[in-house]
Amino acid sequence: MTAQLILDTDIGTDVDDALALALILGSPELSLRTVTTVYGDTVLRAKLASRLCTLSGGSASPEIIAGQGETLSGRDVWWPGHEGTQFVDLNAEDYGGRIDAVDHLVTEVLNHPGEIDVLAVGPLTNIAEAMRREPDFASAMRGLYIMGGDFRDERRIREHNFLCDATAADEVFRSGARITVTGLDVTETIAFRPEQVERIRNAGLLGRALGAEIDIFWNFHGKPWNNPHDAITALTLVRPDLFDAHEARVRIEASGVDAGLVIDDSDAALVTVIDRAKSERVCEELVARIIAAA
Repeated sequence: MTAQLILDTDIGTDVDDALALALILGSPELSLRTVTTVYGDTVLRAKLASRLCTLSGGSASPEIIAGQGETLSGRDVWWPGHEGTQFVDLNAEDYGGRIDAVDHLVTEVLNHPGEIDVLAVGPLTNIAEAMRREPDFASAMRGLYIMGGDFRDERRIREHNFLCDATAADEVFRSGARITVTGLDVTETIAFRPEQVERIRNAGLLGRALGAEIDIFWNFHGKPWNNPHDAITALTLVRPDLFDAHEARVRIEASGVDAGLVIDDSDAALVTVIDRAKSERVCEELVARIIAAA
């Protein structure tokens, strides 16, 4: 039986969201019901997700829904400007046009309690807003898988997704949802380099598009490699045997100079934290599943 999944994503800025989408499409264990977009120009993000799904060699056709553009914390959206630039005709992409991803999340999850996993790989605005609208949303998800934070023992830093909407991250981690979270301390141990990218680029229409997205991102951050943070997090759903994990009680600092920082707190809700990846095997599995979607 395949697991029912909703992907909540800020696809288009860092290429790791697109890689996560491809990995999901290339994983027969997962049935992708919906892609919801979050943070900034969510319509553009929805159009990009739709285009990439269209290029996939598989038969998946998830519903694509644009979500919340502004943050609950009031923090300004960081928008580099390279999002979607690979496709000059992206404005014409017909992704369905629905604009209330939060209502969709609530309806889907509440209508199928205990059946749907949610994979959140961007700022947690949509997820927190769904919890605000429906108190039972948190408990009705089968599992909530999150890419975010930094869980190393010393010198933790404020990771992008939690920092961008620390209010949302704080509310989600206080919700009691069944959370599995993968942080920078794990995802930064794995990198895609030219040899992996060439294998992906040569794997069909989606592979070629992903290669171009990687080129854009590498040019943006000025390095010939990237950490596939979100794809690694997606892999924890289908190959948990490739990771070690532990349970922890943590909260997310909601404001001030430490906004977005992961804080150990014995009074906080219990979550599952991925704390190690079997790096070489993870990298090979990532590439194989991404290629399978192309």
